[in-house]
Amino acid sequence: MEQWYGTGKRKTAVARVFLRPGAGEITVNGKELTEHFQTEAHLKKVFAPLRITGTEKRFNALITVTGGGIAAQADAVRHGISRALCAFNKGLRPALKKEGFLTRDARVKERKKYGLRGARKRPQYSKR
Repeated sequence: MEQWYGTGKRKTAVARVFLRPGAGEITVNGKELTEHFQTEAHLKKVFAPLRITGTEKRFNALITVTGGGIAAQADAVRHGISRALCAFNKGLRPALKKEGFLTRDARVKERKKYGLRGARKRPQYSKR
């Protein structure tokens, strides 16, 4: 069976996306897409690469996503779908690149430093 693979990442979320020829059914961690991503914004984010390339009803997607929160997982899935579409057809790359879907968003939580309350927050200063 023919399939295309793409790994998507965002913060600590990692999505493994397998695109297979089909009617547009998407399953995430064995559940329906709308069961996993319930808000409209997350669903729009996931469908964006398929909508831009005009391939909504051409593929079935089998997605496994771990780590992070729901928003980071939605971004990771979008990144993975975009990479899998590039594996399917190199001609789709410029459209996806223009939208910024192929760029790995490298922003992650900054580590806490010793002597501080968080990454940057300092204890209250007392003059006397």
